This record gives sequence, structure tokens and C-alpha cells, in this order.
Amino acid sequence: MANQDTRFFYGTGRRKEAVARVRLYPGSGKITVNKKAFEDYFPVETLRVIVRQPILETGVQDRYDIFVNVRGGGIAGQAGAIRHGIARALVDADTEQYRAVLKKAGFLTRDARAKERKKPGLKKARKASQFSKR
Repeated sequence: MANQDTRFFYGTGRRKEAVARVRLYPGSGKITVNKKAFEDYFPVETLRVIVRQPILETGVQDRYDIFVNVRGGGIAGQAGAIRHGIARALVDADTEQYRAVLKKAGFLTRDARAKERKKPGLKKARKASQFSKR
């Protein structure tokens, strides 16, 4: 039997190749990513802003401690995956209060853009060899 203090809310976020598993515990607003401090894992301020967007949009900065396990992709894709996971976990925490706000901001929609596949005869998806008449 779990105590009321150990209850957490869960959300999975995805972006490109990155997958983030997010848990929200009642707390003081501390964010931990892969057992590292949030500021150490994301040294670039723009990525930190991306991760914090759903928290600021709903106004729960000091209400939850956030623990994230994220794998795959690059650092920008991981930031997007964490944002998606936090938004889903907040909806799990209180659907009626947060869902409309997060949906309107576009944080609940998975960004389906991915790398285009390489085509035969080309160097990359669209890059071809330079054309020469002779």
C-alpha cells in the first residue's frame, strides 16, 4: 500500500528519436534529468525555457518535483520530449484544470516531424550530385 505522499503522476513524451519518461511528485519545484541537476543537463538557456513552458503556462512552478529519464536523439529533441512528457503528466495530475490550457498552447500534440529517409541514387534524402552537361 502506497502512502499519499509517494503518489506521483506519470507522462511519456516523444520528439524525433528522443523518449522522455516524466514523474511528478508533490514538492518544491526541483527538476532532475537523468539523475543530474536540470541546469547541468541543459547548459543552454533556450532549451531550459522549452522544458519549463508547460510548468509556467499552468502556473505550478513550486508545486511539483519533476524526475525525468530521457534517452535517444539529440539535446534539442530531448528538451522537446521532456516538454511533451511534463504536459502529459500535468494532465494526469488534474485533467479539468490543465488540459484546456496545455491543449491550446499545443504542448499535448506530439510533433510528428522526423528525418526523411535517404533515396536511392542520392547522397542524402534530397541532396544529389552536382549536375554536369558533359
